[in-house]
Amino acid sequence: MTLAPPTIDSGILEELRAIVGEEDAVLISKSSRLNRARVPAPFPVHRWEEFVPDAVVLPRTVQHVSEIVKLANRTKVPIVPRAGGTGLADGAVPLRGGIVVDVKRMDKIKEVDLANNTVTVGPGINMQTLNRQLVKHGVMFPDDPASYACSLIGGRIGTSGFSLLGSRYGHTRDLVISFEIVLPTGEVIEVGDGGGRKVRKSSTGYHLKHLFMGHQGTLGIVTEATLELVPRAEVEFAAFFLFEDFDTAYRTHRLLACSGLATLAGVMLFDSEKVAYLRRDDEAYIEQPDWVKAVAAASLYGTRAEVEPASKIVMELGRSLGGKYIGDEISSGDWSARHDRYANPLHGRARDGQVVPMSWHCEDAAVPYSELPAVRAKWHAIASRYVEQYEIFDDWGMFAYTNGAHKPWGDVLAEIDMGLWEERLDEAGWQAFISLKREIAQTVLDHGGSMTACHGATRAGDAELVPQEMGGGWDVMMAIKRLLDPNNVMNPGKQSLDRAYE
Repeated sequence: MTLAPPTIDSGILEELRAIVGEEDAVLISKSSRLNRARVPAPFPVHRWEEFVPDAVVLPRTVQHVSEIVKLANRTKVPIVPRAGGTGLADGAVPLRGGIVVDVKRMDKIKEVDLANNTVTVGPGINMQTLNRQLVKHGVMFPDDPASYACSLIGGRIGTSGFSLLGSRYGHTRDLVISFEIVLPTGEVIEVGDGGGRKVRKSSTGYHLKHLFMGHQGTLGIVTEATLELVPRAEVEFAAFFLFEDFDTAYRTHRLLACSGLATLAGVMLFDSEKVAYLRRDDEAYIEQPDWVKAVAAASLYGTRAEVEPASKIVMELGRSLGGKYIGDEISSGDWSARHDRYANPLHGRARDGQVVPMSWHCEDAAVPYSELPAVRAKWHAIASRYVEQYEIFDDWGMFAYTNGAHKPWGDVLAEIDMGLWEERLDEAGWQAFISLKREIAQTVLDHGGSMTACHGATRAGDAELVPQEMGGGWDVMMAIKRLLDPNNVMNPGKQSLDRAYE
């Protein structure tokens, strides 16, 4: 691939080098720039050079980040925060070139406070690395995404991510107590749930923490965070139940979610298309009888005194409508492998007897529980049309997961997974992909849901529907963006926010 040289002014590059004080902390090579443009989600490879930054900077301190942002704001050069780059919605993709601020070197554990059950870290550390260090203290940070081993704290805050243990411990927004953030003008502020860095509840002033969670890098760069610690679970329990049809599994999922068990970490549901996909293509799938068309599962975390009696209730509810328990070994093994299927850029998948490399794409909507069957049916009808019309798509099925933090009886995270034959992706295919995303997102809005429960709406196809979902809050959202980012330098082109400057 030919790649045009950086268009950024050489004087700006010299200023960046002076700010960070390390020669290898400002990168302009082809590989460095291309690597900071790529994400695990399907990508228009034929247009890759359009989304490449002019320079990559790796700061180590909040002072570095503040001065970098001040420089970008003064010179009106776009700036894009990047943490692990594992997001599936292009939040870290530079749509306007400019400077990518990669926070991976800001990866220190700064304080473990067992008196107040908090840990303070840099944005470049990930949950797995953090928890390995916390084992000796008998505590853990329970933010548990599918990308547990590779996503970073800064990105988790920027996307307001979803945790697989959210029903028990909460999601990222519930587990981040406070954080330091550099605004688009370079000003450094601290926001949280209370006046102090370790206070979990306050009624003073506006609650700004949530404004800066899920903004997809459009309102600043996180440079430090203070996180919640919980006691390490003494016991984990998972149970998977097999069903002949989706409807019975769906109703069982509801019974489990409404059980009121305090140790309930999550309840999952796999539909028939998902089971067929796993049976066909997943090397980790343990063969089940042909009559299995859907799966409902639950997981529990807590002390032995809590989990053991709760597990008996789960077993009763899971079997109450005819569910067949899959067995202890498979249940615990499948739950333990929950991170292992995440974000392989290329999956070799069988399609009509041949194996082709396909990228994984998912739409991760928040759907009212009552609307899930209708949304599922419409999603698969949409997917079927695109599979038939274009050889590059494949329907990998749908799963649902309890979505509300500490409220498993509420709405669900519903995810339809699609395969995309990226090697054959041309402009017509890319536009079809955008259209597919738009139809899937519109279906959720039509049924009173949110387009996204965890990844964000920054990709073409759903980003243009953000004003529709926000409704009357859209004008407020644009006003906030204009106020905090007067020159539109912070991750421009995302969430339709360019409209704020028209």
